[in-house]
Amino acid sequence: MRLLNRSAGRLSRHRRGPLAGMLVIIAGLLLTGGIFTALVNTTASADETVSSADQVAQGRQLFLVSCSFCHGQNGEGVRTEDGNQIGPPLAGVGAAAVDFQVGTGRMPMVQPGAQVPSKPESFTDEETAALAAYVASLGPGPAIPDESDYSIEGLSDSEREQAIANGGQIFLTNCTACHNFEGSGGAMPRGGYAPNLHSTSARHIYEAMLTGPQNMPNFANGNLSPEEKRDVIAYLYSLREMPSYGGFGLGGLGPVPEGLAAWLLGIGGLVGFAVWIAAHTTRTNKKKVEA
Repeated sequence: MRLLNRSAGRLSRHRRGPLAGMLVIIAGLLLTGGIFTALVNTTASADETVSSADQVAQGRQLFLVSCSFCHGQNGEGVRTEDGNQIGPPLAGVGAAAVDFQVGTGRMPMVQPGAQVPSKPESFTDEETAALAAYVASLGPGPAIPDESDYSIEGLSDSEREQAIANGGQIFLTNCTACHNFEGSGGAMPRGGYAPNLHSTSARHIYEAMLTGPQNMPNFANGNLSPEEKRDVIAYLYSLREMPSYGGFGLGGLGPVPEGLAAWLLGIGGLVGFAVWIAAHTTRTNKKKVEA
C-alpha cells in the first residue's frame, strides 16, 4: 500500500508540472487541427462534386440546343436515311476534342464541307468548359491539357534550345507534307487544306495533335509523347520570332509561289522589256526612212 501511495504521489506531482500542461495543450491542438482539416476536406470534396455535376448539367443543356441536331441527343451521332453520317458519335472523343473544336469556332458547323474552317467562337470560355465536361462524361477520352504540358517557361536556356531543335526534327518529319516547313499551311486533295499555324494558340496546337481533328492524323501519346508535343509547339513559336533573312517570304508557302513570282515578275518583266525595246526600235527606223 505504501508503494502504491508513493507511485500515485509521483504521478500527481508530474501532472501538476509545467511540462505536463504543455504536452496536454499540444495534444489538444493537434487533435483539434486534425478534426478541422478532415471536415474541411470532406466539405471541399462535396462542393467539387456538386460543381462538376452542375457543369455537366449546364453542358447538356447547351448540347441539346446547339449540337444534338447533328450529334444526337446523347452524343450517339446522326445518320441520314441513306446512311450518310451527319455528325459522328462523341462518346470517347474526350474534353480536349470539344475544347479544340468549339474553342476555335469550328463547331457548331455553319455548313457541311470538305473542311470545317475556324471562325469566331459561338460560346464563352465557361460554356465551352461545360460542353467539354458533358462530352467527357459520355466516355473516357483525352482531357484538356494543362499549361505545364505545352509550355517551356520552366526550362533553362539550353533545355529550350534542345526542345526547339527536337521539335523542329519532329515537325519536319511528320508535319511539313501538309503544313509546309514553317507552318503556313497549304492546299490538300478533295477540297481540304492544312490551316496556318502562325496564330494558333499553344493549347489548341497540342489538342490538335492529341485528337486529330478534320483531315489531320491523330498523334496520341503513344505516337508522340507529351514532351515531344511540347517541343513541336516550341519550334512553331520560335518561327514566329524568326526574321525572314531571304527577303519577302511570300507567306512561306514554298516553291510554288516562289516559282510563280519568278515567272511573272522575272521572266515576264524581261519579256515585256524586250517587247518595248523592239517596238521602240521599229518606230525609230520608220522615222529615218521617211526622212
